Amino acid sequence: MSEHTQFSEAEEFISLKEYAEKAYLDYSMYVILDRALPHVGDGLKPVQRRIIYAMSELGLKSTAKYKKSARTVGDVIGKFHPHGDSAAYEAMVIMAQPFSYRYPLVDGQGNWGAPDDPKSFAAMRYTESKLTRYADVLLEELGQGTVDWQPNFDGTMDEPEVFPARVPNVLLNGTTGIAVGMATDIPPHNLREVVAATIHLLDNPKADVAELCEFVQGPDMPTESEIITSRDDIKTIYHTGRGSLRMRAIYGREKDSGDVIVTALPHQVSGAKILEQIAAQMQAKKLPMVADLRDESDHENPTRLVITPRSNRVDCEQLMQHLFATTDLEKTYRINMNMIGIDGRPQVKNLQKILSEWLSFRTVTVRRRLQYRLQKVEERLLRLAALMIVYLNVDEVIRIIREEDHPKPVLIERFNLVEMQAEYILETKLRQLARLEEMKILEEQEKLEKERAELEKILGSATRLKTLIRKELKQVADEFGDDRRSPIVARQEAQAFSESELVGAEPITVVVSDKGWIRAAKGHDIDPEALNYKAGDHFKLVALGKSNQQAILLDSTGRSYAIAAHTLPSARGQGEPLSGRLNPPNGATFEGLLMGADDQSILLASDGGYGFIASLADMYSKNRAGKNALTLSKGAEVLTPKVVLDPENDWVAAVSNEGRLLLFPVAELPRLARGKGNKIINIPAARVQAREEFALGIVTLSAEQSLTVFSGKRHLTLKPSDLEHYRGERGRRGNKLPRGFQKVDRLAVSEK
Repeated sequence: MSEHTQFSEAEEFISLKEYAEKAYLDYSMYVILDRALPHVGDGLKPVQRRIIYAMSELGLKSTAKYKKSARTVGDVIGKFHPHGDSAAYEAMVIMAQPFSYRYPLVDGQGNWGAPDDPKSFAAMRYTESKLTRYADVLLEELGQGTVDWQPNFDGTMDEPEVFPARVPNVLLNGTTGIAVGMATDIPPHNLREVVAATIHLLDNPKADVAELCEFVQGPDMPTESEIITSRDDIKTIYHTGRGSLRMRAIYGREKDSGDVIVTALPHQVSGAKILEQIAAQMQAKKLPMVADLRDESDHENPTRLVITPRSNRVDCEQLMQHLFATTDLEKTYRINMNMIGIDGRPQVKNLQKILSEWLSFRTVTVRRRLQYRLQKVEERLLRLAALMIVYLNVDEVIRIIREEDHPKPVLIERFNLVEMQAEYILETKLRQLARLEEMKILEEQEKLEKERAELEKILGSATRLKTLIRKELKQVADEFGDDRRSPIVARQEAQAFSESELVGAEPITVVVSDKGWIRAAKGHDIDPEALNYKAGDHFKLVALGKSNQQAILLDSTGRSYAIAAHTLPSARGQGEPLSGRLNPPNGATFEGLLMGADDQSILLASDGGYGFIASLADMYSKNRAGKNALTLSKGAEVLTPKVVLDPENDWVAAVSNEGRLLLFPVAELPRLARGKGNKIINIPAARVQAREEFALGIVTLSAEQSLTVFSGKRHLTLKPSDLEHYRGERGRRGNKLPRGFQKVDRLAVSEK
């Protein structure tokens, strides 16, 4: 083995599987704990904490002058966060945007983005920044022994592990983040509500989520649009720590112009994107009721989107419901309250758990602050006691310092001092021994002894400690609290317009030819027989209706089909074959064409003498192969379906090929969705099967209408008085027509 391939005995071999597992696990834990998730204590991710700390170290408090953002970013990535400058700057920008953060931590000067385009901010070399007053809530107690410190990435300086936040900032500003195998989406909340809930939990440690929800109404986004999730659903989110929240834009209508004005958009929704979404629907001709669209937003009106309806007849409420359902005017937000707890572990927490953990964190923080202050007070009292010894024994002290080679141990022994006092005496300046100093020392001693007694009382009493925490929480709420911005209003789910509602209701005439070609012409004054047909083809069926209705077809096997009328080709051409849209049984022909309202009554009958009343909606089918509507007896054929205008008072007239006519009330027929129906006129089944006798025509007419019977070139008009002779019970044979009219070709009903 050559020297290049030899390995020392100390070298260790591990499998690639073990190495990859360990490396990925290490990376996962790093992303979860040190990048993506916030800490329950201060509600910040590490990069946010480092930005705030770096700014405080640069002296960029709220009272300072602005400094270039590039200076801050340089310090952040150079001292604490060795990542890309653009990522650090973007995190800083979000903390400065009042439309992103409910309580911004950075006060920016320059272009820091806009609600329409949050990422349109200027480069960090152009913008300037400092901390906001609210940032003091996180930083004020930092140098008072309140939190632990850790070395930075290269070990040259220390940084705080967490900030000693005076309020539960994790809920106030919220955060989003994606780790490995987990994510976080915490919405912002209102400071006053959260503080009220925290104080209630402080006073009542056993309070549950339901009690806390009396104070925390729900998330409070930095926008004035409505939260439309119900209170019960919001409470469920706070119970589980997970769920979803819906927000809806706020709009009104101008009295003069009738325009719809959108004045507030959901959180993180761009007005420009909304306009694009609505304009796309207009271009696709899916929004015919909107005539114009414009953005009138300015400094006075940060959000003002104007939607102009086509006419005053447009129902703006329905229009906005459609837009809520199809655009970002209504938006759903995922909620996943995942954070790093005080035990250092990530967990999805409910509201009670978050606030109780934060109170534990705050209690420890305040106790550490008081102990730190007590230690400082006691050290100062020792120094003041040493000063008084010097003041009362100045000649002796000067002699010892002048004559002794090692004055410190002599001073300690002579005046019964501790080492720190002796060092302080040796460092004391002569001017501190002036006559007035005695009074100052005594005053300071008295003041510090009072403070020490007060600190010891608080540290020795859990009740006093709670009182102090409560008082400090109220102070923050009084100073930074504001009214809720996002009203919580229960709303019904928005419904988009159906395809037929978007089409409009223009009158049209649908025509079907003998060879099964279909087309539609605008208007009802069309002569279908005068249209141009292919060679060998001619007019067969016609129906008058509206463009937003369905054209219902009935084939020779009794199956019904539906085609949206607005999708039919124009009657200027010769149309298109129904076989391209529908899939009827082999050899079937189309025998009926109907249009109208869904509740329109229709008489469906076969020439076997059976039939029933159905509604047009019963015949509707989305299936290309249609649906069974009319069941045919053996040998029977479909008759053209007839519209029934008045099912309660109209009559049915049925005539057989043998010249028998029967009249009876429509009300005697059953109302069915499908089937064979009941007997209309009595024709023996065997004669129908042999095609010897069958119903030639079945029509409906009112009591005032006349019936005309056509036989060859002759016709006979039967007035209402003449029809009395042919009235009978449903299912009878009927009476014979006069001689010469017993070979009936067709029936016709007179106009009313």
